Amino acid sequence: MPLALLVYLAVMAYVGYPHLRAGEYLYYFGVIGGSLIIIALLYIVLRKRDKVRAERDDKLSQTYTKSENEEEKSDND
Repeated sequence: MPLALLVYLAVMAYVGYPHLRAGEYLYYFGVIGGSLIIIALLYIVLRKRDKVRAERDDKLSQTYTKSENEEEKSDND
């Protein structure tokens, strides 16, 4: 997702180039800088969400493995 947004930003920077040529430096670079900050934050949030999801999945798989092992032990007794 962030990669797609970077491509979109590059296209928008090209489209907004006339603003840069007109001398609207603050507007042009402000929009690009703001967009880059948002994309970076999105990347960080998505990475963190994936990490939390992976940890949760690991805990769930360990819980199921423990309960299955306990059931096998009780069946064998």
